[in-house]
Amino acid sequence: MNKWTRPYDRSLASAASARRRRDAPKHHYFAFLSYSHSDSADADWLHDELEAFRVPSSLAGRLTANGVIPKRLTPIFRDEHELAAANDLGEEIRDALEASRCLIVLCSPAAAKSKWTNAEIESFKRLHPDGCIIAAVIAGEPLATDIPGRESEECFPPALLAKYDRRGKPTGRKAEPLAADLREGKGGRRVGFLKIVAGILGVGLDDLVQREQLRRQRRLALIAAGSLLGMLIAIALAVTAIRARDAARDQRRQAETLIEFMVGDLRDRLEPLGQLAALDGVGSRVLDYYSKQDTSQLSDAGLLQRSRALGLMGDVAYQSGKLGEAESLYRQAMAGTAEAVSRSPGDPQRLYDHAQNVFWVGEVARWRGDPDTASAGYREYRSLAYRLSALDPDNLKYRMEVYYGEEDVGISLLNKRRYAEASRQFQTSLGPIEKLASLDPSNLAYQREVGTILSWLAEAERARGNYDSAIATRDRQLSLVEGLISGGAIDVQLRYQAAVAHMARGLMVSERTGPAAGARDLQTAALDADELSALEPRNAVWKLTAAMAHLNLARVLLNMGNPSEARSQWAGGCRLAAGLKVSGSGISQARSVQTDCLTLQSRLVLASDTSGAIAVAERALASARLERNQDPITDRYRVAAAYLLLGDIRRRSGDSDGGKAAWNAGLAQLPQGIAERPQDMNTHVELLRRLGRDAEARPLTARLTAIGYRNAI
Repeated sequence: MNKWTRPYDRSLASAASARRRRDAPKHHYFAFLSYSHSDSADADWLHDELEAFRVPSSLAGRLTANGVIPKRLTPIFRDEHELAAANDLGEEIRDALEASRCLIVLCSPAAAKSKWTNAEIESFKRLHPDGCIIAAVIAGEPLATDIPGRESEECFPPALLAKYDRRGKPTGRKAEPLAADLREGKGGRRVGFLKIVAGILGVGLDDLVQREQLRRQRRLALIAAGSLLGMLIAIALAVTAIRARDAARDQRRQAETLIEFMVGDLRDRLEPLGQLAALDGVGSRVLDYYSKQDTSQLSDAGLLQRSRALGLMGDVAYQSGKLGEAESLYRQAMAGTAEAVSRSPGDPQRLYDHAQNVFWVGEVARWRGDPDTASAGYREYRSLAYRLSALDPDNLKYRMEVYYGEEDVGISLLNKRRYAEASRQFQTSLGPIEKLASLDPSNLAYQREVGTILSWLAEAERARGNYDSAIATRDRQLSLVEGLISGGAIDVQLRYQAAVAHMARGLMVSERTGPAAGARDLQTAALDADELSALEPRNAVWKLTAAMAHLNLARVLLNMGNPSEARSQWAGGCRLAAGLKVSGSGISQARSVQTDCLTLQSRLVLASDTSGAIAVAERALASARLERNQDPITDRYRVAAAYLLLGDIRRRSGDSDGGKAAWNAGLAQLPQGIAERPQDMNTHVELLRRLGRDAEARPLTARLTAIGYRNAI
């Protein structure tokens, strides 16, 4: 057996390991940190401080009794784990003690009672009889065992006070360890720490303290210089920031001034021209600016301007027939003005802005066929108008808001078919509005409002069957509006009001005198509305008016026996109607004009194609069922009129039973105990006559004769 195949000998390995330990460098650690594990927090602090300490350059490299002074006191050994429950310190600990230049003992009552701390001290003294041992007092009292009654405060482990000879044997005499006091009120941690460092290096404390103070002074000087530099930089940055803030503030002021002009004066100049694209562009740019701002941080002025921009965009959406979008925009604007009012309830301008948004939310609801929401909005608007006027009674603009509010009450009454009350309400409002307009004749808004109130009054009188009064009121309106236009007033709203007035007058004259009498007004209305639609094709309100004018003219021409011209007007009106949105987010009357298109179509094709006429009439009935007008009762009369037409066409085709079924279905649509307009009463009469119920029709016929109603379906 040679040496390569000889079994492994543990005793030989142990001997080799021992030789390697003896041959290892004498000092591998600058210090061994001995402590009770209940004092781990203090051990952590001291360990970190020692390894982070930089030896003054004037001392580094000097030879002392403890060896050459290093630049850094690293590494420092510390046992980070609890020792095993054994009587032996362990090979790793003994090796570390042997390889350590100094022993630092954290002294506390816990350390004094720790057998392992005591064992580490004994082991170090045996390995280094003349070694450097430093007692770092962190708690308790040194030599308290010599003080009667305070024995429990002893912080020195017994081995620390035992003197060993050069051979590492205890002599029985008492040693006096080098101590550094780290306790509060006993010199402080910094001085105590420097004593520990001085003991490790083998230099005097004064020497180290002086150099430490010198280094600290240099460091403080550097810190002071750095602070001064930092302060100068901070001042420079602050000045730059202030200038930037001032520049940003100036830019914001300029932007908000421009925005104020855009949503104020510029809007007032653009609206009379009726250019939705221009208004849309203004509103979009303003909202784009505010989309980059935190709305919760907006100033009061910014909050109001954002709401005005939203209101402007709501106007554009409303006139474009996008009533769902318009309502959303108006409600957002209303939320902004409500917040502004809550910030300053006594500010009349904020209250005025808020009232406008409240009104438009109600107005959009009316155009969508939701009279209840409309009435609620009108009531709230009227209440706000009175509050506004009370804040500044001499302000004509605010007083006008009260008159607008009273007008809205009349509109609500009209939609509830309380025609006599509505008429009185409009008449009561007319006088003050005319007086206010006379006080400021150059104010087109006031002049327009006189025309508007006359329009509503005429409709209330027409609904009551007071045709002479209704026609005279329309004549007053047209005289006023057309006089302003011929006088040079540039305002598309006046032109729109004139088109509506001519159409309404044409219908009333046709109903009062006969179809031929109203044709001229209806032709004028159609031409005026066509011009407006050409001016701004996106304006759905104008397009709706033009479609209604053409279709009403077509019906009058058909009743006059002129089917060829009626077909031409019908085609023009239906082309316009096809471009109108008929969903719930659109204008409610858009569905009505499409029903009228189908109704007229069925009458136009009846002469040549009876079966085709029936199919179209059935489509007209289906469309009428989907209508949601500003007055829900009107929807029922519209369905009844569609049944009347369908029954007439079925009877003409030879289907008498089908005709009677349609007429009975139409009659079932009519509500009981509801005020009927002349045109509704006429539908009622015709249904009764078709069914041979002349006795029931006779009182209604007498009323129609008394008011001079002559229109025939």
